Amino acid sequence: MRRSSGNIFTRVFGAAFLALVLAGATACSTTETLNPVTQVAPVPEKFSAIIIDAGTGTALYTAQADQTRYPASLTKMMTLYLLFQALESGRITRDTPIPVSANAASKPASKLYLKAGSTIPVDTAIRALVVKSANDVATAVAEFLAGGSEERFAEIMTRQARALGMSKTRFTNASGLPDPNQVTCATDMARLAVALKSRFPQYYAYFSLRSFEYNGKTIRGHNKALDMIPGADGLKTGYTRASGFNLATSTRRNGRYLVGVVMGEDLAKVRDQRMADLMQYYALRQ
Repeated sequence: MRRSSGNIFTRVFGAAFLALVLAGATACSTTETLNPVTQVAPVPEKFSAIIIDAGTGTALYTAQADQTRYPASLTKMMTLYLLFQALESGRITRDTPIPVSANAASKPASKLYLKAGSTIPVDTAIRALVVKSANDVATAVAEFLAGGSEERFAEIMTRQARALGMSKTRFTNASGLPDPNQVTCATDMARLAVALKSRFPQYYAYFSLRSFEYNGKTIRGHNKALDMIPGADGLKTGYTRASGFNLATSTRRNGRYLVGVVMGEDLAKVRDQRMADLMQYYALRQ
């Protein structure tokens, strides 16, 4: 295994988006230990990861970071990107009601169990996507923003991914529900995480939510990494059988802003601990 380090993320700011341009990163194999990280568990075959110093654009660690993987609910990071974009443009407000179609209501869990014909405010939809990873909400948002068509929304998602330099990502739905044609890689998900923070700092605090109130109930999330990593300020978990357990995390510690993506773990607790160990190691390393 080789660890690579270099300025692979060059941030270019435009009027409408942040483009992150990959200059090249050498993927790590699994023969070298991940420093203290392999003490957690053996590295699974489909494991991939990247840790970057978002302040300098330096890749601190990569492991199969450019290999194709399934995003699972990390997909919702792009759904939220486009929802934040609509908010910033003034097209919608946080109080705007999002209609729920029969198609959206029919999506499998994880979900809020929205009723067809009901509505959900934009602010609540954002919280449900971050905390609950609600698939019915993701589809409702997609249909709302793309004139009733989740397929059209997925095309917009893919175009936005290309604009951000996510060259290996293709979206076919807004939720991350299984589809063999919906693919990404750890590097691309790191690009998206950095873009969300840089492009929409006014909305980024949503990603640190542990719970939210809905219909008189407290809905709690399962992103335990937020409480395991000092300085962690957000992002997202994801899982399908095909993807394994995925996680994108950002943290500010010791004057450094780190973004990490871990994909393809066999267990959620191993994924969380692996991310915590990687972040700890590179936050303290100068």
